[in-house]
Amino acid sequence: MKKRIISFDLDGTLVDGAFGNAVWHDGIPRVYAQRHGMDIDEAYRTVLDAYDSIGEISLLWYDIDYWLNRFDLDVDPRELLDEFSRHITLMPFVEEVLDALKQRFSLVIASNAARLFVECEMQKTGLGRYFDRTISATSDFGLVKKEEAFFRRLASELKAAPEEMVHVGDHRVFDFEVPSRLGIQCYHYDPASENDGSVINDLRRLLEKL
Repeated sequence: MKKRIISFDLDGTLVDGAFGNAVWHDGIPRVYAQRHGMDIDEAYRTVLDAYDSIGEISLLWYDIDYWLNRFDLDVDPRELLDEFSRHITLMPFVEEVLDALKQRFSLVIASNAARLFVECEMQKTGLGRYFDRTISATSDFGLVKKEEAFFRRLASELKAAPEEMVHVGDHRVFDFEVPSRLGIQCYHYDPASENDGSVINDLRRLLEKL
């Protein structure tokens, strides 16, 4: 069956993960230290231990409002994201690859990040011009990409069979193993690895494979 839709993860795939890391690992611990009169190193350990107690398979992991409430932080999440938006940068060759793929496929963002983060990154980078749909798994579907149910719903929303879809992302489980089980053609993007049948370390490889 001919491929007609490509869905992309966002953080670590199209946009450098430094933005999210700055918000979660710098911004929130700093505000926490100020709010609770704590040394920044102690605040960092406290905050990261709390994140670890939830884990990335939980919806709460991605919910910044949950964390601000849990830590009793009186801060506007949009202002916090805007403060660190200078860290938003594209991964290598993104625009070159999307320019080429847009001529042949419908392109979709399928991210675990909350919609607030996704919208901030899309606005800052101007990537919105390439994509027909932008979907936050956690905000829009109430799912994490660890679940096959997310990719089933994604296919349904896009009115496509899994065999008509390609998915690209940097998380081996969420972006490769899970969607592959449904028959979606997947590529694990990992700049630190060697290219093989399923792993690409350069987004330009997609132009050779598709």
